[in-house]
Amino acid sequence: MIDLNFPDQLSPQTFLVLLVLVALECVLSADNAIALAALTQGLQNLKLERQALNIGLVFAYVLRMSLILAASWVIGYWQFELAGALYLLWLVFQYFTSQEDEEHAHHGPRFTSLWQAIPLIALTDLAFSLDSVTTAIAVSQETWLILLGGTIGIVALRFMAGLFIGWLEEFTHLEDAGYITVSFVGIRLLLRVVNDQLVPPEWLMITLVALVFAWGFSKRNPDVVESLPEPEKVEAKVEAISETE
Repeated sequence: MIDLNFPDQLSPQTFLVLLVLVALECVLSADNAIALAALTQGLQNLKLERQALNIGLVFAYVLRMSLILAASWVIGYWQFELAGALYLLWLVFQYFTSQEDEEHAHHGPRFTSLWQAIPLIALTDLAFSLDSVTTAIAVSQETWLILLGGTIGIVALRFMAGLFIGWLEEFTHLEDAGYITVSFVGIRLLLRVVNDQLVPPEWLMITLVALVFAWGFSKRNPDVVESLPEPEKVEAKVEAISETE
């Protein structure tokens, strides 16, 4: 069972474990952040996108804390991980099979209102949390530490997702890269259901995500480059020239 009691004294080891949990949350939140940012693109309005992210992450926080508190029970049922895996893989399938727009790009779900996007944001974070919470429990059995790490992780997630909303417009391949990393998490959850021995280690997942992100940031959108301030525009064009050489 996970320890629900707070310690009488905080030891240096406790702070070290918290630091590890926060670092894991931040690293594992990168693909989650880009997935949430990509989902908000379906609103096609920057103000609504940020509102959906703020409200959706409030619900996501409640669901994530509930998952942590019930983790010892949830982990005993493989059906939860299977549902999370199928949901994430459905998002990926829906994206890559969507009809291309006028810019020959795929797109995620389209929403006609703010409240259509919010449940998907909360559910997507919950699906990602099935993976990250399992990792956190492997580091510490103290629930209060995992809750604190998860709280800091949600704050980091909001910050990163906000950045990705802007970057998705700026970088041509970034949305594709985001959904590819979502597929990694979905496959990882699916493998955990089939056989724990088949689950790839964290270092391999982080390496794969980093490589896909590097590709995602490799090409800027020419239309966005033209709207940049002059110094940034020159820098972007130099990068584009060097990519073609």
